[in-house]
Amino acid sequence: MLKMTTFFQGLSGHQPVPGTLDFPRSPQKLPSTSEAESEACMSEASSEDLVPPLEAGAAPYREEEEAAKKKKEKKKSKGLANVFCVFTKGKKKKGQPSSAEPEGAAGSRQGLDGPPPTVEELKAALERGQLEAARPLLALERELAAAAAAGGASEAELVRRQSKVEALYELLRDQVLGVLRRPLEAAPERLRQALAVVAEQEREDRQAAAAAAGPGTSGLAATRPRRWLQMWRRGVAEAAEERLGQRPAAGAEVPESVFLHLGRTMKEDLEAVVERLKPLFPAEFGVVAAYAESYHQHFAAHLAAMAQFELCERDTYMLLVWVQNLYPNDIINSPKLVGELQGMGLGSLLPPRQIRLLEATFLSNEAANVRELMDRALELEAQRWAEDVPPQILDGHCHSELAIDIIQIISQAQAKAESITLDLGSQIKQVLLVELPAFLRSYQRAFNEFLERGRQPRNYRANVIANINNCLSFRTFMEQKWQVPQDTLSLLLGPLGELKGHGFDTLLQHLREDLKPLFKRFTHTRWAAPVETLEKIIATVDTRLPEFSELQDCFREELMEALHLHLVKEYIIQLSKRGLVLKTAEQQQQLAGHILANADTIQHFCTQHGSPATWLQPALPTLAEIIRLQDPSAIKIEVATYATCYPDFSKGHLGAILAIKGNLSNSEVKSIRSILDVSTGAQEPSRPLFSLIKPRAAVSWVQQGWNGRQNWKRKKEKMNSHLAGACGVLWRVVGTASIRRHIQVSTNFVDQNEVFQFCGSEG
Repeated sequence: MLKMTTFFQGLSGHQPVPGTLDFPRSPQKLPSTSEAESEACMSEASSEDLVPPLEAGAAPYREEEEAAKKKKEKKKSKGLANVFCVFTKGKKKKGQPSSAEPEGAAGSRQGLDGPPPTVEELKAALERGQLEAARPLLALERELAAAAAAGGASEAELVRRQSKVEALYELLRDQVLGVLRRPLEAAPERLRQALAVVAEQEREDRQAAAAAAGPGTSGLAATRPRRWLQMWRRGVAEAAEERLGQRPAAGAEVPESVFLHLGRTMKEDLEAVVERLKPLFPAEFGVVAAYAESYHQHFAAHLAAMAQFELCERDTYMLLVWVQNLYPNDIINSPKLVGELQGMGLGSLLPPRQIRLLEATFLSNEAANVRELMDRALELEAQRWAEDVPPQILDGHCHSELAIDIIQIISQAQAKAESITLDLGSQIKQVLLVELPAFLRSYQRAFNEFLERGRQPRNYRANVIANINNCLSFRTFMEQKWQVPQDTLSLLLGPLGELKGHGFDTLLQHLREDLKPLFKRFTHTRWAAPVETLEKIIATVDTRLPEFSELQDCFREELMEALHLHLVKEYIIQLSKRGLVLKTAEQQQQLAGHILANADTIQHFCTQHGSPATWLQPALPTLAEIIRLQDPSAIKIEVATYATCYPDFSKGHLGAILAIKGNLSNSEVKSIRSILDVSTGAQEPSRPLFSLIKPRAAVSWVQQGWNGRQNWKRKKEKMNSHLAGACGVLWRVVGTASIRRHIQVSTNFVDQNEVFQFCGSEG
């Protein structure tokens, strides 16, 4: 039995790597003193173990700004020394974390209480990673804009001051985007600070854009919008490319390993974004959408690049199964992501036209693959026939693996297509509805060649039975697996029916040869002892039935039905042969009684041994009734009824039966035969009986039966003149006994009784 697996079965058993994958770690600077102090109170656990607290978050920026303004109104400036202490208070030495409260919180309070820091102080604070310096830097930018608008400072002075502010913004941008580039590695509070800075810069960009719409009053170079939110999104795209661009250590060049890495990385990273980042990011960031779109675009780009090459059968399947099944179902619609990604409209990984081309290639590949595998299975089966290998015996029946192999090939091809989409499964079904009948015809031809090669091998009959039993597996598979119209199913089962019929003929051939001389006894004895003859026929059949016990039960019944048909058919053939002419009603009634008794014996025996052919039950009794009846009108009714049961009952067959009734006139025979003209439009019988009897033989019976009797009168008139003289001389010379023997030998075509009567009158 052929063992076949698909790659998809191996793929489904692939175990994922435990744990959530981190986002990419790009090279970074050593943590500043403020970062160390701020993060000293955070857990030492890895980013995978970091779960953000479900808290309301930092106070809104506007509330902080209003509080700062109120405090500034109450206090006066304290000088640079006091301002510098905002960034140095509570620190022991550079690089050493403070044991006091987190630096971010302390710096926030102290920065609000003191005067605005200088540029140098802001630079030092930003170099230490203190994101609290963003607000004084923004105030410094606004102060510069106000000075430029007032016009009190020279242009050179404004440019110098602006360059310092922009340099500080570059430091701040690097710090903020650095935190956002590795969000899972940052402490939740620091991540919120970075997000607040970006949100503040976005608001400032919008205000600057609104102010730029009016008349220009500033002599400064335009530095807004800074578009830090867009920079963050570009950083997300770069992170997605870096994450998906990594290759697994094992199987880096195997496409399925690459696909598995891409899919698993995307799914796990997006789940981390939904569970750990979405609660921290403001809604305006659209953090889930940003990451999902970036991962989707890189995934699609990778697949589009691969699709440009000439793909092998496996790669074509892998592309389709990821594009059409795994990506939309296992990633986009996974339980943790479906609520976030379903409404984004990410679309397909490949354009529709390219998907259709890949599907057409897949169907072509599968058709060729199925055809090759089925041909190989048939070759192996034919080789076993040639080598006379005995079939297996399962549950007392001869068994062949061919049907199981073919069904497995067909089922796996359809399952493989359905693993991509159900629509593709429907398409391949139409392909298989072409390939399977072609295989069955090849199977039928190979089996016929096996039957014709000879019957000498020891396991010949067992292999014939095993292949007949195969038809049951094929038929059950097609009826249950494929819901197809009846005409299509009949087309599929046609080759199997012919294979089974040829196999039945082979199994019954010896039995039919043994029955042939027994049936001829009906003619030889002129139906004098039909009961004894039929008993010998039934006994012969009964002794041969155990030879068919290894057939499946349904086929054993069909074989018995074929044998039942053979007995009835041969009985009708012998009944219709020439030489049986009964001129009296008593003789006809006696023959009808014999036929009824024989019909009952045949029907009882065949039914007892499993024949389902109830349709054969009226075949012989109705013919007996036609022979028994004497009224032409009653015969017509019986013939019309008979023709409805057996539409293939023709005038030739009827004429052969009527030839038995020697007391019918020409006109009566012609009138009875004309009743079949009414049924000339009858449909073909579903179960043939009389069509199995050659029409030429039926016509010859009519000619020899009816026309022969009509020609006898002319022949007798010619013979009378010759026989009169010859028989008179012989009567006188050799006597009665001798002339009787001479006449019996030499007058085969003359009614002997009439010759004897003639000779007696002449004597």
